[in-house]
Amino acid sequence: MNRSLHTLAAALVAVTAMASAQAQVTVTDAWARATVPQQRSTGAFMQLRAARNSRLVAARSPVADTVEVHEMALRDGIMRMRQVAAVELPAGQPVALSPGGYHVMLMGLHAQVKEGDTLPLVLVVEDRDGRRDAVEVRATVRALGAGAPH
Repeated sequence: MNRSLHTLAAALVAVTAMASAQAQVTVTDAWARATVPQQRSTGAFMQLRAARNSRLVAARSPVADTVEVHEMALRDGIMRMRQVAAVELPAGQPVALSPGGYHVMLMGLHAQVKEGDTLPLVLVVEDRDGRRDAVEVRATVRALGAGAPH
């Protein structure tokens, strides 16, 4: 009996180690920009750090019809926004989703987003082995003209 408990404990430790070896992404400073009445889209921003080499491949939220990962970039002298297939998350390195760069775009908002609200988001992160994890995020809504935190 004692031997089987030891075996069970060892198996649980192994399973826990395998689970913690997955993408494990921490999210800090998650926020979204407030909207005006009738505005149907906004951006969400945050800092991401992955324990293993991973990629942010998608996002979703119940507050919008469509949620995409976007990039703002200067091309031919014009700032352009476009959807990207993924944002690389190198192991241990912070990656900023910020105004003027990568961000999560929420389109088809169901209601106005007001300063002080909290928006639920789910980020889909894929590790180098193709395993996907859902990372739940709560983004605090900041004033319409808000930029990155100081």
